[in-house]
Amino acid sequence: MTTYYTEEHEWIRVEGDSATVGISEHAQEQLGDIVFVELPEVGRRLAKGEQAAVVESVKAASEVYAPVGGEVTEVNTALEDKPELVNQDAEGEGWFFRMTLADPGELDGLMDREAYAKYVESLA
Repeated sequence: MTTYYTEEHEWIRVEGDSATVGISEHAQEQLGDIVFVELPEVGRRLAKGEQAAVVESVKAASEVYAPVGGEVTEVNTALEDKPELVNQDAEGEGWFFRMTLADPGELDGLMDREAYAKYVESLA
């Protein structure tokens, strides 16, 4: 299982041709207390960079983009009742959706954990 990150602060954990997507620990810290998550529909086809979900906090609303293209196969329905799971475990139980990858080659432009940590430091 390999985890990649985007400059928009999404993470994608890849296993074979399927992947789980969420927002990074840094993103949830910046947003503050999350109060609502709008998830994509199962079966929806997403292009890389397309808006896939919305997360709202007491401070702001933010779009969540598809790190790669593919088809949504599952959504984390637990977030409908407990959006705070994103604050509690952004890169675990607070995942947003799972998808089948359309083109694994699209992962090539994403950052690994170390590169993402350096990127976040550069924003400070």
